[in-house]
Amino acid sequence: MKTHKLGSPVFKLAIGALFVSLLVATGPAAAGKKDDTIRFAYDQAPESVDPFFNNVRIGVIIGAQVWDTLVYRDPKTNEYVGNLAKSWKQIDDRTIEFDLREGVKFHNGEDFDADSVVYTLNFVANPASKVTTQQNVNWIEKAEKLGPYKVRVITKQVFPAAIEYLAGPVVMHPAKYYAAVGPAGMNAKPVGTGPFKVTAYTPGKSITLERNANYFKDSPKGAAKIGKIEIRFIPDRQTQMAEALAGGADLIMHVPKDQAEQAAKVPHLQVVSGETMRIAFMQLNTLEGAPTPQIKDIRVRKAIIHAIDRESIVKNIVGAGSRVLNTQCFPTQFGCTDEGAPRYAYDPALSKRLLAEAGFPNGFDTEIVAYRERNQTEAIISNLQAVGIRAKLNFSQYAAMRDAVRSNRASMSHQTWGSFSVNDVSASTPVYFTLGPDDINRDPKVRDLLFKGNNSVDPQARKQAYQQALKIIAENVYSVPLWSLPVFYVASKELNFSAYPDEMVRFWEMTWK
Repeated sequence: MKTHKLGSPVFKLAIGALFVSLLVATGPAAAGKKDDTIRFAYDQAPESVDPFFNNVRIGVIIGAQVWDTLVYRDPKTNEYVGNLAKSWKQIDDRTIEFDLREGVKFHNGEDFDADSVVYTLNFVANPASKVTTQQNVNWIEKAEKLGPYKVRVITKQVFPAAIEYLAGPVVMHPAKYYAAVGPAGMNAKPVGTGPFKVTAYTPGKSITLERNANYFKDSPKGAAKIGKIEIRFIPDRQTQMAEALAGGADLIMHVPKDQAEQAAKVPHLQVVSGETMRIAFMQLNTLEGAPTPQIKDIRVRKAIIHAIDRESIVKNIVGAGSRVLNTQCFPTQFGCTDEGAPRYAYDPALSKRLLAEAGFPNGFDTEIVAYRERNQTEAIISNLQAVGIRAKLNFSQYAAMRDAVRSNRASMSHQTWGSFSVNDVSASTPVYFTLGPDDINRDPKVRDLLFKGNNSVDPQARKQAYQQALKIIAENVYSVPLWSLPVFYVASKELNFSAYPDEMVRFWEMTWK
């Protein structure tokens, strides 16, 4: 069977034919409005539904529907307001006290109270719990109960971004239930306080959420307006689009640019897009024992970055709302800057010269691992091949790719990172450069600067430390910053919804027209 690359003329003709044939053959099926159900298709399945034990975007999205946090950041104003906490007060540089909301119940009937907060935070902060999202919780020293609805949270060091994390990825679990069933049980039968509750879950296949009729009225999220959300995990983007065309899916996201442009012509669909906080980058492995030792040579790493035509890929493949990045963070995040960092222009001739200087005039063979945005990876591979770097694509689910990187079995990886929608560099760059499991360069100077940025009281000192770290990373080409990712949503025209830069799908806000 002959195959064609994404973005090729033959592929685009095939997609166009798919659109036409589906519209002619079927037309839109019965929309979700009739049974008050949003049918959402997504290309990745979470390892676990427990928000502390997965780090893919769909896990973050599900987490926000099912669970709540102490604080809520308004996505329009970026102001912090109370959610499960009514109010909070900074006692000293490392201590925050929270007065909790009373009368809130978890989906299983258990009361939310100080025990819920203390058990959750102390469990996830304990290294023995082996939380997947360590960077979201490793700043917590402990939580203490001061009363039935009053708690104290103590950070290990000064951590200015604490409220941002407590408004984002750090959700609250029911103490008795979580103590009894643990993360495995929470994954099997999830229980939160959120605007939706889980009523069915088949790991790797689908999850069904239904409106929580008893959701607490003072939540800044507000009660859900639509009765049911059916989420299916469909890895193939063309299958997702076929479902949207036929009316079998009311919402899909991360749609490739060319498919979104086609979908915009379909009468029963709408397309919404915009830039997100998600960045794309390539990790370059400089560790001993890596599969491609050539990458240890800085001339080879510079050859790689000069070989990639980032501007052209952004314009022709990534799409409107994207921008080329020079450092590995999102520009709006506190501490993110490219000031002082070198710029690496697209220059294949220079790339070839650098390879020759490094002793590889004929290039070399390698592999690139990736888990999403396959058309972008294929464009990168094409650029690399043009200068003699013959990179074979290993495309998999996120967990498999991550494990290959962490076990030193991947030399180059095309990755994306959404920072769990935390608008602070501490949620981005340090994940990959502080000698943790995802650090495949292990530069202690970079680590020390990032730790200083994470834990300084003075905002200027934080910015300066982050700037120095980002400059060193760029000078050494430990990674290749690529571009910010826009998101293209294709949805039923019957659905009212807003797209946000934090890439969060807020089902509780959605209504039918």
